[in-house]
Amino acid sequence: MSEFVTRLYVRVSESKGQTMTEYALILATIAVAAYLAYKGLGTSISTLATNVAADL
Repeated sequence: MSEFVTRLYVRVSESKGQTMTEYALILATIAVAAYLAYKGLGTSISTLATNVAADL
C-alpha cells in the first residue's frame, strides 16, 4: 500500500512542474501574439488613442 501512495505522490509532484511549464509557454505565446498585433496595428491604435485623449 505504501508503494502505491509513494508512486501516486511522485506522479502528482511531477505534474506540478509540467503544468507550470505549460502555463509559461501559453503566457509567452499570448505575449508574442499581442506584440505582433500591436506592431501590425500600431498606427491605428496610436491614432485611436490620440482621438480618445483629445475627446477627454
